[in-house]
Amino acid sequence: MLYYSRHGKVRQMAHLVARGIEQVPRVTARIRTVPSVSSVSEAVEPEAPAEGAPYACLADLEECAGLAIGTPTRFGNMAAALKYFLDSTGRLWIRGTLAGKPAVVFTSTSTMHGGQETTLISMMLPLLHHGMVILGLPYSCTALPSTTSGGTPYGASHVSGQSNERAISEDEKTLCLALGHRLAEVALKLSA
Repeated sequence: MLYYSRHGKVRQMAHLVARGIEQVPRVTARIRTVPSVSSVSEAVEPEAPAEGAPYACLADLEECAGLAIGTPTRFGNMAAALKYFLDSTGRLWIRGTLAGKPAVVFTSTSTMHGGQETTLISMMLPLLHHGMVILGLPYSCTALPSTTSGGTPYGASHVSGQSNERAISEDEKTLCLALGHRLAEVALKLSA
């Protein structure tokens, strides 16, 4: 589980996806985050975050059986912090470390039409280059066709409101759990 969260909603989603993963016997989730990036070249983040999940390192990706990544939307694209980390994975790409492993994506936007689907697809691109098996949410997840908040066949999503005032809806929670469960089931099948 790899995520970047600015105001906490993507972090909450990451924990829901992790719960879905851990609903599958013999599977555990490892939650990691990435540090913010700065336009000031001298600014650096501390070695470890003050609270929450530890920062991800390449070994976390090497050791995973499947990968879930999440980010807030930035103009229909993933946040720079997550992109910066993914840009550092060239060594894994050369070795084919992630090839054949399943992956899922999730996001949060301020508005209903804030670029959820393009953000989810933008997160898929580096994963496809790594040779990962991309999973979405099938419409057999009954919350998907009935949701009036977040949720797409490309991955789980949340609409937070322009002031981050909206809680994660029941449908959004259900879809996060389903996404994690799906990832864990496929990871088990592929590793068998």
